[in-house]
Amino acid sequence: MDTGTPGTSAPASAGAEALRRDAHRSLLAGAALVVVTGWGLHAAWPSLFGAGYAGKAIAVYGMAAGLLLHGLRHHRNAHGELHRRFGAANQVSLLRLGMLAMLAALVGESAARAGSSGAEALGWAVVVWATVGAVLDAVDGPLARRSGLASEFGARFDMETDAALMLVLCLLIVQFGQAGPWVLAAGLMRYAFVAASWVWHWLARPLPPSMRRKTVCVVQIVTLITALGPIIAPAAAALIAGAGLALLVYSFAVDVRWLAQRRHLPLENAP
Repeated sequence: MDTGTPGTSAPASAGAEALRRDAHRSLLAGAALVVVTGWGLHAAWPSLFGAGYAGKAIAVYGMAAGLLLHGLRHHRNAHGELHRRFGAANQVSLLRLGMLAMLAALVGESAARAGSSGAEALGWAVVVWATVGAVLDAVDGPLARRSGLASEFGARFDMETDAALMLVLCLLIVQFGQAGPWVLAAGLMRYAFVAASWVWHWLARPLPPSMRRKTVCVVQIVTLITALGPIIAPAAAALIAGAGLALLVYSFAVDVRWLAQRRHLPLENAP
């Protein structure tokens, strides 16, 4: 016998199912776009994009899609109610994720290495591709708020896409010979911070919104894209990337200090 509250559990279940269907449609459309674009690039420029390029891109996209579906339960409004639609803002972020997957697939490609015949062409392609993705980053937030579909899920999706983009750009900077492996510190800092919070739980306390944090993120991405420019000499690229890294270290230090000052306070008492 059904003992659930009439009119409550059924609509909630229906809403969750509607959200899942909408998310699956968006994810499948994104996967199709990644596959078609990846194979198209290989077919048009086989010397630049190897036979395994499309496969690597869809593998990265698929892993990220699995994580998105796992976190979909957090796509809720300010009252804790589950949104019924994936939303245009998350679709923009999904487009950025697809573009990121295609950048990540260049890691390990022989043409995307310093000294290769295709390095300059691919370098410019990466700069343009990453710049378009960075510009799209300014669209999803306002779109979510305007459509009434803002959520913790969407904010986290956007933030993790930015963090992954930084790591991929750092890997490509090293691969193109624009700077040494030390630049990977910029891409790994977010993940090191999360790993540290598993040991020191006070680091997991939610941080207040910060314009400084948002600005540093944008500056960091811009410096990494600039460092990848084929017209930028490696020495200059290293200086640019180093300046961005220093700013990122400062921003993380400010947040860690704020968290450390509140590490003994109950969560509800720490502003």
